[in-house]
Amino acid sequence: MSPIVYAFPVFLVTMGVEALIARRRGLAIYDVPDAVTSLQTGMLSQIAGVFARLLTFALYVAVYDRFAAGTWPTDNILLWGVALLLYDFCYYWNHRLNHEVGVLWAGHVVHHNSEYYNLSTALRQSSTSWVIGWIFTLPLAVLGVPPVMLATVGLIDLLYQYWVHTQLVGRIGWFEKILVSPSNHRVHHGQNDYCIDRNYGGILIIWDRMFGTYADERAVEPVVFGVKKPLASFNPVWANLHYWAELTGASWRASGWRAKLGVWLAPPGGWPDGPQPDFDAAGFRRFDRHTPTALRWYVLGHYAVINLMLAHFLASLDRLGMAQQVGYAVVMTAMMLVLGGLLEGRAWARSAEVVRLLALAGATLLPDWFGFAAPPGVRAALVAAALVSALWLMRRPARVVQAA
Repeated sequence: MSPIVYAFPVFLVTMGVEALIARRRGLAIYDVPDAVTSLQTGMLSQIAGVFARLLTFALYVAVYDRFAAGTWPTDNILLWGVALLLYDFCYYWNHRLNHEVGVLWAGHVVHHNSEYYNLSTALRQSSTSWVIGWIFTLPLAVLGVPPVMLATVGLIDLLYQYWVHTQLVGRIGWFEKILVSPSNHRVHHGQNDYCIDRNYGGILIIWDRMFGTYADERAVEPVVFGVKKPLASFNPVWANLHYWAELTGASWRASGWRAKLGVWLAPPGGWPDGPQPDFDAAGFRRFDRHTPTALRWYVLGHYAVINLMLAHFLASLDRLGMAQQVGYAVVMTAMMLVLGGLLEGRAWARSAEVVRLLALAGATLLPDWFGFAAPPGVRAALVAAALVSALWLMRRPARVVQAA
């Protein structure tokens, strides 16, 4: 079973606590449509990871088996520490190149698309960065880091980065001179001029200090979060694909193979010929479709249902065949697309959501739902909830369902 299944409750509880504290302090650091988009993007990342790991882990094992200089004993705690240190070093360079090379940015940009900064932003992970990202761990295979050790230290590095995505923790002195902190990671997520391409560290910030990519958070210039070319969408699939589409279009229009290849290898935005315009914080406006309050909470509630489905999916992988895994993944992805459409007030979204709810009610009556055999009482409750939701949507005035 994926370890992330056990982390889900911790993520949800800590996000709830953060939102409550922020509200008591009068801080508007959460927006339901943005947070749901972050969470659904994270869910897509987990779904994609199920299939991607079959390839990337196998490639690591193949390189380890063929080229490893030796085998590190897994009962040596010191070697575990060294493996974590080396992994974090590889992560720094992977992360840095994700910001400096267009084709790598296409996979990574999804993590920066949120214009808010909170714990849900940590979960806004890419579904496509694995396409090239696996290459950066291969030096560890050659050094002899066993696959189980790689997987473990990689998970530790990833989970550490969760807590630094918050605005509620200020400066913490000496700590952030060595380790990544909320303050120096806020800089990394900023679009202010001084924030661009800074603070790439996963656990250790010393890599940035060593290689000249460190920047301190400025009290006189608050960080404005997001990217300079905004996503302007609550669609979690488009959040993953929009920059790939942009690069593909630019490459198609370029003349000659050098120019076509250059589109993919250039930094995000291309190679500028002159000075770029300064960032205007005063002119920044967050993307907002003015989703009605009732609909925001409706979508949040149904996200929770998909979240439970994802937990069941990850916990059931060993019992599901490949066709069932793909089918389950497609169902969850379609559900997220419809919820994103509701948040954006798309004209098609209400009809699609009613169809989704009726299909879900029908599927609940099946004797087996991808290995989930619920008691009759649970089935009845799920059918009733789906039908009530469909009725609520159909009875709402269009202005309540469609954003302004």
